[in-house]
Amino acid sequence: MKKMMWILLLGSGLANSSELNNLIDSSSAIVDQMNKGVMMVGAGLEYANHGEALSNGTVHQSAQITSAQVSAYNNALVSMSYYMPYGDVKQVLEAKASEHLQLVDEAVDVFTGAVVQMAQVQQVVEMAETAATPNEEEQVQEFVTANVESLQITQETVDDYNTSLESIEVNANQASAFIAVANNVEAVEFLEQGADNNNTTASLATVAYDANQQWVSMNWGNNNATAVLLNGQNFGLDLYITEADILAAGSESEFYQTSPISMGYNCFFEQDC
Repeated sequence: MKKMMWILLLGSGLANSSELNNLIDSSSAIVDQMNKGVMMVGAGLEYANHGEALSNGTVHQSAQITSAQVSAYNNALVSMSYYMPYGDVKQVLEAKASEHLQLVDEAVDVFTGAVVQMAQVQQVVEMAETAATPNEEEQVQEFVTANVESLQITQETVDDYNTSLESIEVNANQASAFIAVANNVEAVEFLEQGADNNNTTASLATVAYDANQQWVSMNWGNNNATAVLLNGQNFGLDLYITEADILAAGSESEFYQTSPISMGYNCFFEQDC
């Protein structure tokens, strides 16, 4: 039975969950013992009635069912109440979000490094903006002239800044979309029904966020897909906001408020607040 199940699995390309594997293993173990037991009893009946052979008296032990096997089987039965034959859509979405959150973290490291490298621009603008008299303007001129090389920024740093900024927006949107759908019970149930309808599992689906279509979709590999719209048309998921709203939220974030841009050059680097 167990061997046949593995053959079926290889043929279908599906992978069982731990709950189903435990049920297969524990039930197969008991059936194997019963198989031995039935064969032993059959042999015993034949030999007893015809006086043809004797065992060493311990054969029955190899066919007995242990308490550990009983516990394993009964526990596997109980665990099946948690089994999800079409996969765990929520878990798949959260895993996809985690992939993009990792990319966000990597891009933030690059972005932060670029901002720090260009922080001298903040120093220049603060000096220039506060120059209210000819003497102060002369001080700005002298400072810039004396430090012109160190105050310059490189195209490489700017490229890092621009590229990381784009990566952060793209991957933050991806992660946010997947998490929003994963946290919506109705949306998860809808996608689970899609897996059911296509007789497959969530783990085998291709999961994607499409900014143009404004949806998160699960493609089932058979030219069918199930999608959840994020623009207010499905399950109360209305995620798109304006640039002004995004910048307003960003201005309240810890990342912004602890940055040299928000705190000012002298406050951030010189602790002169």
